[in-house]
Amino acid sequence: MNRLVCVAICVTIVYNSAKHSKIRKVVSDMAVKTANVNSRMELNIKQQAESILDRLGIPRSVAIDMYYRQIIAHNGIPFPLTLPSTIPARNEMSVAEYNRMMATGLSQAKADDSFDVDEVFGELEEGMG
Repeated sequence: MNRLVCVAICVTIVYNSAKHSKIRKVVSDMAVKTANVNSRMELNIKQQAESILDRLGIPRSVAIDMYYRQIIAHNGIPFPLTLPSTIPARNEMSVAEYNRMMATGLSQAKADDSFDVDEVFGELEEGMG
């Protein structure tokens, strides 16, 4: 409903002051943003990200738009995509890093996002033999 009101007001302004090209440009820019982006992700990732965006006052659509613009500006993903060569040992992690890793594991376990232990050890044995 709010979008319709905004469009109606903007269109009325353009109609009443057709000589002002800046106002027409605003209305045309509003109409240009019609592409949709649909994606699926883990619920906890979505919730965590949206909580941060809410605190920043950034709507989800603006964050996605910013990300796409950064992809264009960098001509690629705007951050490095690397994997650590090894998983850090407990004594190499800070308390915060360790707690974050444990919280992630706990949430994955609660969501049944795990593998059967017998299958995992079976794959490990195949890889070693």
